[in-house]
Amino acid sequence: MKETYLFDYVNENEFKKLERSLKKYNMLAYKKLYFEYYPSLKNGNFIGKLISTNKKNGTQTYELKLPTDALFSKVHGDLRLYYLVYEKEKIVMLDKLEPVEILSEGHASELVTYKGVMVSKQHSDKDMFKINLLNMLDK
Repeated sequence: MKETYLFDYVNENEFKKLERSLKKYNMLAYKKLYFEYYPSLKNGNFIGKLISTNKKNGTQTYELKLPTDALFSKVHGDLRLYYLVYEKEKIVMLDKLEPVEILSEGHASELVTYKGVMVSKQHSDKDMFKINLLNMLDK
């Protein structure tokens, strides 16, 4: 029987907040994360891009790009999961979800959408300007 990896968190409370916000505002990325990517990680299939290796601690750090709308990516940046793998201990340490700013703001208060994209309350003018500009460039 193949050993599975256990999940742990660098900061569980913060990670769970970002995860709930992801579930609320981007269901496609959340479903892929829970039903495809997490089971793959538990089985030892480390997906995403290896960004660093620490031989002293015996860790590997990965970056996994989550599926999202192209317009969201252009306005807020790509959705990414960062995780560390402790090979000897068989632990996958979930680090963070990005973009942290919009996800944490979405957890704290209800965000509005403009033309199908979440708009930050702090930078609403900037976000709407980007959305309008990108829509004009597409035409």
